[in-house]
Amino acid sequence: MNEEVSTKLELIRQTKSENEAQGVRLRGTDWFAWATAGASNTVLLTAETGVAEVLVTAQDAWVLTDEIEAQRLQDEELPANFKLHVNPWADADARESFVRDATGGGKVLTDRPILDVEKPLPPSLQHHKRVMMASELERYRQVGQKASVAMTEVLKAAKPTWTEYQLAGAGAEALWASGLHPALTLVAGERRLPLYRHATATGEQIGRQAMMVFCARGYGLYANLTRFVCFGALSDEHADLHCHVREIEAQALNMCKSGTTLDEVYHGLAAAYEQHGFPNAIREHHQGGTTGYLAREVVANPFTKDTLAENMALAWNPSLPGAKIEDTFVILGDGKLENLTFDPNFPSIEVQGRLRPIPLHI
Repeated sequence: MNEEVSTKLELIRQTKSENEAQGVRLRGTDWFAWATAGASNTVLLTAETGVAEVLVTAQDAWVLTDEIEAQRLQDEELPANFKLHVNPWADADARESFVRDATGGGKVLTDRPILDVEKPLPPSLQHHKRVMMASELERYRQVGQKASVAMTEVLKAAKPTWTEYQLAGAGAEALWASGLHPALTLVAGERRLPLYRHATATGEQIGRQAMMVFCARGYGLYANLTRFVCFGALSDEHADLHCHVREIEAQALNMCKSGTTLDEVYHGLAAAYEQHGFPNAIREHHQGGTTGYLAREVVANPFTKDTLAENMALAWNPSLPGAKIEDTFVILGDGKLENLTFDPNFPSIEVQGRLRPIPLHI
């Protein structure tokens, strides 16, 4: 961990020098986790910023927090590479005064510019966040496996009489029990499944089939996956929709190689939808993109020129009314994709050389 953090501090300081800045300040939960090799500044799960931030200058690296959080962060979260600056919780100005002194009141690069001297982080550092180091990938594999096992466990236990709230709650409980944040648990039962792409849970019973979606966060990294459960036989119509979605996804996954741009994959997906007889589906929901320290680092659209690279993580989620597919992959050095959220105990079928999930029949 300390070696990973040291490498990242070098990258941050190199960025600072190249941009003639006096400091780099990282406020977001994503950037904090990245810079600290997986530590968390999160208390409120829905917040984009946390209870601590990172400040890096040419000489020092600090975690800035208040006296409520300092001891816990020091005991349980932070690697040894950082000094701790603690301000009174009721005196936010004390932190700003410290930052001004540490940076000589000069230019500061940050993920969330607020003050006049603060400027956005350059694309070069954003690229470093999206390309995983070996130690990050090892943590990501742990997160992916825990999330997928939790999903399988819950869907195998599900009952058609459960409400969507119960299924989502069971999913969140299983993630917490695995040490993961349930950043998102979407559930759609039989009636709502064909109506809404982003189906937040309700008090309705799930009925004969249901979809559950996880964005599970551990070490700051997001494992994104979607699975279906059905009670009894799936109709031919629904089975065909799932088959179409798997084939559409395969075309996108086949394009995911180092040097490909996200807009190229988007246009490949658009063509695949049209080939399968669903030309408007590309506009009915976003298709995914790169992932990592955000559920989606960049969402692909017709104009995204971001280029894929080795050790980048991806999560595509092509969908049709009542059918969807999603897993979290990483691009390996040999150009192949590793599925971080594959669970051999969940039913799957081979699609163009990859095992892809199919609805679980109970």
